[in-house]
Amino acid sequence: MTHLKSGDPAPDFVLHRDDGSIIAKAELIGNPVVMFFYPEDDSGGCTDENQEFSALSDAFSVRDTFLVGVSPDTRESHLKFRAKYDLKVPLAFDPDRLVIESFGLWQLKKLYGREFMGLVRTSFIIDAEGKIARIIRATRIKGHAAKVLAALDDVLASDRP
Repeated sequence: MTHLKSGDPAPDFVLHRDDGSIIAKAELIGNPVVMFFYPEDDSGGCTDENQEFSALSDAFSVRDTFLVGVSPDTRESHLKFRAKYDLKVPLAFDPDRLVIESFGLWQLKKLYGREFMGLVRTSFIIDAEGKIARIIRATRIKGHAAKVLAALDDVLASDRP
């Protein structure tokens, strides 16, 4: 398991988006990036989280920040999910979990006494140089997107001379 921390270079990644385009860390250098990792399309908490990030997508955009949601679902799943909830946030799919695992988010989880491997819901703010500025675990889904936006504002304020 990878143990990333603030100040570390973000892992290199190449992800396919539901719109057919590809995003890569190398192409995003120069502007901040917010990647929010979530377990599953069209589940209660994941739907709430994606809707909140969608509602705030313009706020991220005016801060010149690229925002993307990442899950282990497929492109087809993302397309249905986006259409069903009219989501505004770009969605990237990682069914082989290569990027998810490089960020250290595929971990042993416990729910109702049952143990299983799964994605730990987490958001990363990556600065314009490609380093991790903040790691924000989603301990509560409601309000998580606003918490990430506030953390982004702190990061951007600290980058000013």
